[in-house]
Amino acid sequence: MTQYGFYIDTVKCTGCKTCHVSCKDRQDLPADVKWRRVYEYGGGDWVENEDGTVEQSVYAYYLSVGCNHCDNPVCVSACPTGSMHKRNLDGLVHVDPSICIACRACERACPYDAPQFDEQKGVMTKCDGCYDRVAEGVGAVCVESCPLRALEFAPIDELREKYGDNADINGLPDSGITQPNLVVRKNRNAGREDGEFWNFFEV
Repeated sequence: MTQYGFYIDTVKCTGCKTCHVSCKDRQDLPADVKWRRVYEYGGGDWVENEDGTVEQSVYAYYLSVGCNHCDNPVCVSACPTGSMHKRNLDGLVHVDPSICIACRACERACPYDAPQFDEQKGVMTKCDGCYDRVAEGVGAVCVESCPLRALEFAPIDELREKYGDNADINGLPDSGITQPNLVVRKNRNAGREDGEFWNFFEV
C-alpha cells in the first residue's frame, strides 16, 4: 500500500485560507463544514520601558490543518459501524455515508477535528485526500490552490525523505496519539513560550 500524507510549511503559510476556500468550493460544503482549517498560534508581550518607549516580542504563525490520514486513526476505532475506514489502496481515511449513523463518535475521538458533521446530509464527512484527482494524476485541490506553495500531498515516504519526519508543533496534539501521516516544517517562532500566550484559534 502507498500511504499518502501532507507536508505543511509554517514558514511559508500566511494564513490566507485559500486552501480552506478551495476545498469548500470543490466539495460544495455548507458554511459550518470545514474539511481544512487554518489556525493561528500567537504569543509574546509588550513591555513599557522607564523612558516611556515600548518594546514587543509579539509573534504569530499559521497552520493549515485537515485530516492527516493517520496510521492509527482513532476516528476509525471509534466508529461503531465501520463507516469510517482506512482504504487499502492509498491509506486515506474515508467515510461510507451509506452506513454512517451520525453518532459523531469519530468527531469526538479525533484530536485534529477532521470529521465534520454535515447537518444537511445527516452524516459525517471529512477530507478525502482528493482521491479522484490523485488517481487522475492531478494534485489535491488545497495544494494546487496554495499561492505560497506551503502545502504538498504525496506518498508520505517521499515527503519524509525530502523534508524529514517531524509531525509536532505547538498547537497540534502529540503525534504519538494517532501517528499522523504529516510532516511539518516549523516556523522559527514555534518553540517560543515567552510572554503571554494568546491562543491557537481558527482564523
